[in-house]
Amino acid sequence: MNGFYRIAAAVPQLLVADPFFNAEKILALYKQAAEKNASLCLFPELALTGCSCGDLFEQKKLLDDALSALETLAQETASYRTILAVGLPILCGRRLFNAVAVCSAGKVSGFAVKNFIPSFREHGETRYFSSASALPENFILPFGRELLPFDSDIVFETPDFSFSIVFGSDIASVTSPAAACAAAGAQLILVPASETETVFASDERRTLLKSESSRLTAAIALANAGVHESSGEALYAGEALIAVNGKITAANTPFDRCGNVIFSDFKPAWIDLHRRAKTNFNDAPVPQFRQVALEKTYSSPDLEFSAIEQNPFIPADPGEADRACSRIFDIQAAALAKRFLSCGAQRMVLGLSGGLDSTLALLVAVRCCDLLQLPRKTVCSVTMPGFGTSGRTRNNAALIAEAAGTELRTIPINDAVMQHFKDIGHDPENHNVVYENSQARERTQILMDVANALNGIVIGTGDLSEIALGWSTFNGDHMSMYCVNCDVPKTLMRSMVLSAAAQEHDTALANALRDICNTPVSPELLPGAQHTENIIGSYQLHDFFLWYFIHYGEDQDGLIALASAAFKDTFPQEEISRTCSIFFRRFMTQQFKRNAAPEGPRISPVSLNASSSWRMPSDSAFFSRKKSLAKKSV
Repeated sequence: MNGFYRIAAAVPQLLVADPFFNAEKILALYKQAAEKNASLCLFPELALTGCSCGDLFEQKKLLDDALSALETLAQETASYRTILAVGLPILCGRRLFNAVAVCSAGKVSGFAVKNFIPSFREHGETRYFSSASALPENFILPFGRELLPFDSDIVFETPDFSFSIVFGSDIASVTSPAAACAAAGAQLILVPASETETVFASDERRTLLKSESSRLTAAIALANAGVHESSGEALYAGEALIAVNGKITAANTPFDRCGNVIFSDFKPAWIDLHRRAKTNFNDAPVPQFRQVALEKTYSSPDLEFSAIEQNPFIPADPGEADRACSRIFDIQAAALAKRFLSCGAQRMVLGLSGGLDSTLALLVAVRCCDLLQLPRKTVCSVTMPGFGTSGRTRNNAALIAEAAGTELRTIPINDAVMQHFKDIGHDPENHNVVYENSQARERTQILMDVANALNGIVIGTGDLSEIALGWSTFNGDHMSMYCVNCDVPKTLMRSMVLSAAAQEHDTALANALRDICNTPVSPELLPGAQHTENIIGSYQLHDFFLWYFIHYGEDQDGLIALASAAFKDTFPQEEISRTCSIFFRRFMTQQFKRNAAPEGPRISPVSLNASSSWRMPSDSAFFSRKKSLAKKSV
């Protein structure tokens, strides 16, 4: 579905040195994977025999039985479009190799061979196995009536994605071959492993997979030997993990004695897009790998196991989310401190409405004061009540300004705006865009003039979500001397303010911050209730669309499909489609505001900074039409 493919990693039950029993258990899990439309199913290193056979690896019967069991498994793949990758020992001349057979369409298509053979502590594999480096270049292995590639440097290519195989001890080596596999074009890296378990092994394994999948911009699947291996010298926990672009997207429960399989959907096109964007990736030399063509596999039919997140700007783990919020505060405060000192300013001036945006800007400003060891009165908070200002936001603004220790000024704008209406001949009963924008520009004029009087700088409060949609008044709230929130979207902003509230010792301030988070988003430019999300749609959807459009290059149809899967229990289909249409219409027509926006710190992988992060012409026709003209029939 929409270019997604399903990876499966399985850890079967096992009897040490019984390939036929093991093949039955492998086949059962393989069929489970095929029934879930997995494109590929990976099993652990030496899964057909067990990795703990010891000197039994010298018994020819065991090796012959493993080959017979492999032939049976390969034949079974004729009934499915799921690729099978399974480990076994292969005798080649006088040498024994630790290999993984890749099977599809009823046959074995090739073998990946282990290169780095560990010989430390309980890993005495050099006693039995030779390294792939001992093979002649471009070696071919006679297998039945076939001559099959038998090497460590192979890219297996389906019509839709490419993958390579890197053994567990190989990927953890000083010179991991995973980098060469990625440079050779493998979007997916399979890691069959036989790593023993120690108290910190799982943490190290997860860290390695996240790091490698991020560094190589790849999907990585790992299947490790399980608890049915011999525990005479060490225990194997049977951990299976899948990581995509720096995140663990699927994991099993280790120490399972029943056998299990995990799934994760990934999109090769996303990997290709990120690799194109990384010039250092494309500058790497391309190694000469052998290509093995495979037949078409299943695609993911339902995105059931996708890593599509409803709030992609916010880490799903609460602990990671708190750390991210703290880090963002540090970035914003440090960046503001640099700008403040460089300007030779004496004060920071910001408009405080009692809404999310200005609240976060205030929190950043006072943290900047603390960083520079300046009194918090350095911050001048200005509330400017107008025609639509509610008592709730006005009270919250005053409370947080005073509780944070800033100077608070209240400057009503009604009389000034009414005079402006008189000057330009506007009927104040006409609540059109002139009525709204006049208030926004009056507030900006006040802030700029106050800043001039105080030798200060105006701190912008606009956020990434508003910048994406152009939801600001040009030369009004659009303008400042430095915009600390320019890379913080609405969804993340709420998490940051709540995080600040959780750490606040002042109960009244903490409660006010929570109330601000619960207040509906509104520009408060019209009398009565004015809820932004009732007009343009949920910011949760807009932030979702922004992330997957900028970060992964999805088009409108793709975004609707992703959102429909992610929010199937949250938003009706028609609301998703309506909001997506609004997102694209506003995003494509509001670049002129982004091109003239003030500077601010980059925080997120998705940034709209016009000078460095996102460049597009203001008059682009991209997405102006839903469908292109149909080709004339011949």
